[in-house]
Amino acid sequence: MPKISPFSIVVYLSCVLSVCACQPTGFSVAAHETEEEIAIVEAEEIEVVKDSISLTALWDSLQRGQMVFAVDSVDRLSPKEAKQRLRDSIITELNKHKKHIYLTFDDGPLIGSAYIDSIVTAKGVKMSAFLVGKHAQMSKKLNRDFQRYMDNPLVACYNHSYSHAGNRFDAFYSNPDLAVADFEKCEQDLGLSEKIARLPGRNIWLFDEVRRVDLASGTQAADLLAVNGFRIYGWDVEWRINGLTGEPVQTVDEVYTRINNRLGNKSTLIPNNLVLLMHDDMFQSHRGQQQLIELIDLLQRHDDYAFEFIGDYPFRY
Repeated sequence: MPKISPFSIVVYLSCVLSVCACQPTGFSVAAHETEEEIAIVEAEEIEVVKDSISLTALWDSLQRGQMVFAVDSVDRLSPKEAKQRLRDSIITELNKHKKHIYLTFDDGPLIGSAYIDSIVTAKGVKMSAFLVGKHAQMSKKLNRDFQRYMDNPLVACYNHSYSHAGNRFDAFYSNPDLAVADFEKCEQDLGLSEKIARLPGRNIWLFDEVRRVDLASGTQAADLLAVNGFRIYGWDVEWRINGLTGEPVQTVDEVYTRINNRLGNKSTLIPNNLVLLMHDDMFQSHRGQQQLIELIDLLQRHDDYAFEFIGDYPFRY
């Protein structure tokens, strides 16, 4: 089992361990059950094990400021140096594990959907499609493309609402009940089996202990969806779409570099997990399709990268 490199840290637990962020992530320290309890722990004795202190939990506690560092009298480390050394040690250990990439495509079925389906099939990679129910009924071709997604074992289909809010997001989220009804209609019309959703126009995460909101106007709808059993996922990196041409905005190299950097410095929502947002209509042209192929080829060169369905998010170590 991996160990953090030796130095002393002061672990400060700012909440009762049975509640708050410490509990869901699995961070626990034996005999520390009282509020604001401080314990000096020798890092040599901290073993990162699945059922006690996990790497993900240590990282989360570090990022949340739940650790306070004292001057190390042995190694003469300042609190800042001690924190940096712990951070580097956790990153080193996390980098020994797989990095999980979630290719997610929004707004399908659209013109690009059939090409995306063919590309991921040829490359043998998993993808997640966040579907708009209304689009599947716009034409026979789009309905066939929707069925291709549903029939492909490499494609997992999830809920992106029925109407895509009519692209009037503030008005849509101002009535949470109607917004939830819109998602439920998509679920029923498309026969979606998993209650997993992404909100149109909002980068909101809401599942298990995780809650992250970008714009407050979507929070009531998100909360109501959660009450109705939905898990809501946002994204870590967006490959943006040009609203006029439908083409990808960033180059392949720019997106690839961003993915590597975010996985490397552990700046994704959960370390070693990265959700990439794309849109189906980005890949309706031959140029767009080639760019998608190039990105997948670059990512597949990494033996420690694995493609996953969003339904399996996240993998914790």
